[in-house]
Amino acid sequence: MAAKPYDPTLKALVETEPESWPALLGRPTGPTEVIDADVATVSGAADKVLRVAAEPPYLLHLEFVSGHDAAALPRKLLIRNGLLEDRHDLGVRSAAVLLRPEADSPQLTGVYQRGFPGEEAYLTFRYQVVRVWRLPPEPLLTGGLALLPLAPISAVTEAELPGIIQRMGRRLSGRRARRQAEVVWAAAYLLLGLRYSPALAASLFRGVVSMKESSTYQAVLEEGRAEGRAEGRAEGELHGAAALKRVLRLFGDAAYGPPDSRTAAAIERLEDLPRLEEMLRRVRTSGSWRELLGPLASGRRGGQRQKPPTEG
Repeated sequence: MAAKPYDPTLKALVETEPESWPALLGRPTGPTEVIDADVATVSGAADKVLRVAAEPPYLLHLEFVSGHDAAALPRKLLIRNGLLEDRHDLGVRSAAVLLRPEADSPQLTGVYQRGFPGEEAYLTFRYQVVRVWRLPPEPLLTGGLALLPLAPISAVTEAELPGIIQRMGRRLSGRRARRQAEVVWAAAYLLLGLRYSPALAASLFRGVVSMKESSTYQAVLEEGRAEGRAEGRAEGELHGAAALKRVLRLFGDAAYGPPDSRTAAAIERLEDLPRLEEMLRRVRTSGSWRELLGPLASGRRGGQRQKPPTEG
C-alpha cells in the first residue's frame, strides 16, 4: 500500500466527534455520523465522509493533506464527490484540509473547471480549501474537542505554543473530555511533528500540569528524558525503547485501532531505538499496523527469517 499524504490519526478524531467538522467549515450543522468512505476500487477511499442531518441533509467529504501531491487533488475530489453522490443519492460538499504549507499548491483554488479552448467550461466543480496554518486558534480551542489538535499548527507562533497547550490541557481535564483526552493528545503530538521537532513537542507536553496522570504525558516525558540522558547509556536505551513503544502503541491504537495479539507481541520485542523512532514518524503516513511493521508483522525479526542452526 502506498503511503498516504495525511495523518490517519485525524480519521480517529473525526470519529471521536463528527459534529465538530461541519462547524469548522462553516457548513450547516445537525446530528452527524461517519459513513462508509469506500466509493469505488478505481478511486480508493475518501479520508472521511460524514452524513449531516441538516436541512437539507448532505454528505461532508473530507480529505486531509500533508504531502506534496496536492496539484492532482481537485480532480480526485471531483471523482469521489460524484461517486459519493451516486452511491448515497445526497448532495456532497467536498473539502481539502491542508495541514501544513508544504501541502499547498496554486492548483488548490476551490474551483476545478474543464473545457475546450475557445468554449465555455462544460464542467465547474467547487470545493472548499482549509489551510490550517492560517486559521485563528481561538475557534479551534473553544469549538469541538476534535478540533483541539489543530490549534498548535494554526496561525500561532512558537512563543505562543506553551499557552496553547495549557489551554488544551484545561479543556481536556473536564469530566466530559476525559474519555477522549488520550486520542486528542496523541493527535496533537503527531500533528506538532509536521512543523516542530520531537524535542520541542516533548517539552511542551511536559509543561501541561493537568496531563501528569495521563499515559500520553508519561510516555512523552519518558521519551524526552531518554533522549537527553548522557549517562548510563545501556539503561537509558532500555527505558527509552520502553517509552517509545508506549508512545507507538498509543498513537497506533488511535490511528488503526488496537493490534492483534501477534502484532502486539512483535511490538513488544522491539528494542532498537532508531527503528522505533522511524516507525513513530511513519504512523502519520501508514495505513495499518501491518504496513507500519512490515515483515515484523509476520513474526520475522529484523526483516529476515531466522536461519536454522547449523550442525557442528
